[in-house]
Amino acid sequence: MAEFSHIDSKGKAKLVDITEKGDTKRKAVATGSISMQATTLQRIKEGKIKKGAVLETARVAAIMAVKRTHEIIPMCHQLLLTGIDVDFVFTDRTRITITVTAKTTGKTGVEMEALNGVSAAALTLYDMCKAVDKKMVIGDIKLLEKTGGKSGNFIREGNNND
Repeated sequence: MAEFSHIDSKGKAKLVDITEKGDTKRKAVATGSISMQATTLQRIKEGKIKKGAVLETARVAAIMAVKRTHEIIPMCHQLLLTGIDVDFVFTDRTRITITVTAKTTGKTGVEMEALNGVSAAALTLYDMCKAVDKKMVIGDIKLLEKTGGKSGNFIREGNNND
């Protein structure tokens, strides 16, 4: 059985020691979606949600979440991030697709940061719109791409459901 990297020889949780790892440019792209009633999405597009600028609030939430991932995911290292991009696409008349790209030059990857950003954006969209649509569904959160580091590159192929 392979040794677990986040458990010491006595079975205690530990943060992986990355002291000896070299710095590399790293990037991760994650995506997810939130589905809602068509009328809710239309209200977002028209700026008619009472809580305010829904997409910009969700964008800021995603950026904040990426920056603070180490505070809520126990075994994540604190990273010096070099870039964060957050995009929203109206996939159809009932769905918004969220994509977060996180970048760093460092000893460990930014996959969790990108995934956390997508989650926070989706939850913020739900929070901003729940007064008009409690049936919204958040889902399909996944890593699309990761570059850099010892394990090399990863690109999700196919229909992105693999």
